[in-house]
Amino acid sequence: MTVMETPYQIELEDVFEGPMDLLLHLIRKNEVDIYDIPIALVTRKYLEYLDWMKMMNIDFAGDFLVMAATLAQIKSRTLLPTHGNEEEEEDPRMELTRPLIEYLQMQSVAEQLAERDMLGDKTFVRTYANDELKAFEEGDQVIQVGLFELIDAFQKILDNIPEDHRIDLEADRVSVKERITEIVDLLEEKGTMTFSELFETGVQKRGDIIITFLALLEMVKLNLIKIAQHLPSGIIRIFYV
Repeated sequence: MTVMETPYQIELEDVFEGPMDLLLHLIRKNEVDIYDIPIALVTRKYLEYLDWMKMMNIDFAGDFLVMAATLAQIKSRTLLPTHGNEEEEEDPRMELTRPLIEYLQMQSVAEQLAERDMLGDKTFVRTYANDELKAFEEGDQVIQVGLFELIDAFQKILDNIPEDHRIDLEADRVSVKERITEIVDLLEEKGTMTFSELFETGVQKRGDIIITFLALLEMVKLNLIKIAQHLPSGIIRIFYV
């Protein structure tokens, strides 16, 4: 009896966020002051995310490992005793704070540029696959969901699995490609589903739930679906496009 292990590997490439996005996610999630980062906490949480992605066979770029090494180095420097005038010695955490602030500024500029009207013969008008997606995106306080928000939501799904369903005893198991086909059929019928509803459609075993999550990541890469979150309620919704 073994916990489900799948050889299927998801490569993040440029579709999902990078290490800076993970750091910002942790800072926001833990309500941390970017000028006073608790480096031990952030480092521990960062490594937990990397361990989780390895367990899920999610292949991430070497930049994530470089950032992990940087965090460990900064953490070790903060533990060293200071010498001389403490006011003249720069806080090692500033090596992290400065690039994070610059990254936030670049994100803000990129968002402002994206909102501008673009004219010209090489401009393409955005189309919507269905009215539900358009209505949802035009609603109040709706954001596109990134990888790390999906990971948080998925971990909650796993935590809610009954103990007797945590071990997968079935020899035959649906593949990621087969699960993608099943999800497409569901979304073609319904148009949209919430994140939690998708994991309630006959999927009970831990192994099947993991396959469903990997299928969702692959579908995002293939631009088959859009995932958005309604901030006031926290509901994550999946749209077939």
